[in-house]
Amino acid sequence: MLLGYLRVSKADGSQTTDLQRDALTTAGVRPEHLYEDLASGTKDDRPGLAAGLKALRAGDVLVVWKLDRLGRNLRHLVNLVHDLTQRGVGLKVVTGHGAAVDTTTPAGKLVFGIFATLAEFERAMLRERTRNGLDAARQQGRIGGRRPKLKTHQQQEIVQLVNSGQKTAADAARLFNVHPATLSRLLRRDKAP
Repeated sequence: MLLGYLRVSKADGSQTTDLQRDALTTAGVRPEHLYEDLASGTKDDRPGLAAGLKALRAGDVLVVWKLDRLGRNLRHLVNLVHDLTQRGVGLKVVTGHGAAVDTTTPAGKLVFGIFATLAEFERAMLRERTRNGLDAARQQGRIGGRRPKLKTHQQQEIVQLVNSGQKTAADAARLFNVHPATLSRLLRRDKAP
C-alpha cells in the first residue's frame, strides 16, 4: 500500500498543500492515505508524520513530494529511512532533487544517500546566505523585522498622554488602534533607563 506525507512550513494560509496533494495522488496514493502537517520541518512535533509512520506496515511505501518535506535535517532523514528499511517499508520521492529515490531498489538506496547529503548542504547554504544578508543589511543601518505599528511622533504622543494622566493605557490603545500589549511594550521601553 502507498501512504503519502505532505507538509508546508506555514500554517497561516500563505502556503497550501494542493501541489503536493496532486502529485501524490497522481503517483498512486489514495486521498484517504495522505498524512499532512502545517509546520516547519525543523519542528519535532509533527503529528501527521507520526500518524503516517505508525500506519505503515511491512511492504508499504511512504511517498513524499520532495525529500525536504520529510526530514528535519540529514541525520533525521537518514535515521528515518533506516528505520523504514528495518521495518520493511520503502520510500519514494516524487519530484525535486530526490526524484530518483526509491528505496525499494538498490540503486534508489544509493541515490537517496547522495541526495540527502545535497539537501542538507543546500539548507546549510541557505542559512549562511540569509545570515550574511542580514549582517550586510545591519552594517548598512537597516534593521530587519516587522515595521513599527506606530510612528515615532505617535509613540511620543502616547507616552505623553499616559504619563500626564490624560488617558489610560487602554484608552490610548483604542485611540491609536493598537493592541494593549504594543502599548505596554512602548511604555516599558520609555521607563527603561
